[in-house]
Amino acid sequence: MSAKPYNFPITIIPSDIDFMGHVNNARYLGWVQDAVLSHWHNIAPAEAVASRAWVALKHEITYRKPAFLDDTGVAANTVLESIKGARAFYNTVIQRGEEVLAEIQSSWCCIDTETLRPARIGEEVAKIFFTK
Repeated sequence: MSAKPYNFPITIIPSDIDFMGHVNNARYLGWVQDAVLSHWHNIAPAEAVASRAWVALKHEITYRKPAFLDDTGVAANTVLESIKGARAFYNTVIQRGEEVLAEIQSSWCCIDTETLRPARIGEEVAKIFFTK
């Protein structure tokens, strides 16, 4: 069961552009991180946000089309696919309108903000993210 898709609007700024005149590949990973963390901060209860943080474990990215400085309508549409213990698995599609620019599968580890050790996501918090 997947969670409801989360839309994260993206504004391309001059520092995103590389020597070839399009968005640098590394910036896409920054957008994924921004989208996933925004998803957590906007959906999770305040006490969970205060006591937990996320670190990336793995990203697998497929670039489809370049993005440019003057592009509008760019967004990262991210879906929380599953939670297993302290790990979360996301599928993110970066789009310009209906055009797919990149597809990213990523895994994340939830950590306790005090101990910085992996922390399981409890069922009460997890169920907030998933639709029935």
